Amino acid sequence: MSDDRTTATMRRIELSDLDDIARGAAILGTGGGGDPHIGRLLAGASLHEHGPVTLTPLDELPRDAAVLPVAMMGAPTVMVEKLPSIEQIGLAAHTLAHYLGRELTHIACAEAGGVNSLIPVAAAAQLGLPLVDADGMGRAFPEIQMVLPTLYGVAATPMAIADEKGNRGVLDTVDNHWAERLARSATIDMGCSAMISSYAMTGQQASESLVPGTLTLCAELGRLVRTAQAEHTDPVAAVVTRLRGRRLFTGKVVDVARRTVSGFARGDARLTGTDGDGGTELVLRFQNEHLVAERDGAVLASVPDLICTLDRESGEAVTTEALRFGQRVAVIAAPADPRWHSPAGLALAGPRYFGYDIDPVGVAQ
Repeated sequence: MSDDRTTATMRRIELSDLDDIARGAAILGTGGGGDPHIGRLLAGASLHEHGPVTLTPLDELPRDAAVLPVAMMGAPTVMVEKLPSIEQIGLAAHTLAHYLGRELTHIACAEAGGVNSLIPVAAAAQLGLPLVDADGMGRAFPEIQMVLPTLYGVAATPMAIADEKGNRGVLDTVDNHWAERLARSATIDMGCSAMISSYAMTGQQASESLVPGTLTLCAELGRLVRTAQAEHTDPVAAVVTRLRGRRLFTGKVVDVARRTVSGFARGDARLTGTDGDGGTELVLRFQNEHLVAERDGAVLASVPDLICTLDRESGEAVTTEALRFGQRVAVIAAPADPRWHSPAGLALAGPRYFGYDIDPVGVAQ
């Protein structure tokens, strides 16, 4: 099932594409997903050494393909200071492939947001494998089990986890929630960021459960922002139109309360309105990613739909770890893949899962 947000499919990723992908991935990261600049550097180093990465559209993936998502796990605030290595990315994938006794055919993205849209590019280049133009969420979420493959019965484990020191391990858990719990504990011991490979699946499973075209969408969003900047048009409006979303609020950041708890960056940001929102206040609540947007106590949008903060002038995404006093931002919301609004999807990643006693507030399409 598609959310119909993609157009022409890319066929490969080259060095010249990375800036646009990173810019678009930061938008789909909904404030989290890790710093895309880190992923840009890692992917750039891999492409420089190994050459371009072939992209496989989801509808062209062989049914018997062996697909392995690769991602970074941990708190975005830690990732900024604790950079992974190219070898660490490959170590996680190699460890799981060896454990499974399979020859991998494709790499995939666990989430279409931030660093985890570009970590798989680095892995695919290093391993010499094609990358699937799809991901498990259509956005970023903070926990391992929060992917659409969970709704299709795909197991998160066996999962490989590796740190920058060379420590590695394989988890095999009773369900995907336990995979999150145990991997999170290991990640904290590894310094609050680690590389993981999980959700090994067949091409048929990937075709059924992944969100198609998300790397193409990242590149397109990046180009839209870059073009609007060059032509001095409104990049925020271009992004809102492309995602079929809406602008929630324009204002200035006046306070950010942020803390790292149990491997997550949790907190709230408070904004005072400008332009047409003068005299009002918006509060953003986040756990790595933005979860709820409230204006003067009324909820405007919530998970599972996307809530994104963009620089008011440039249209560049502002991540939760980069929010600072005085920034002038536009807050936008966009619809998630429709499967997230199913009863099972809301139980997995709706506002009540995160402790907010509210019904989900979606973005009308």
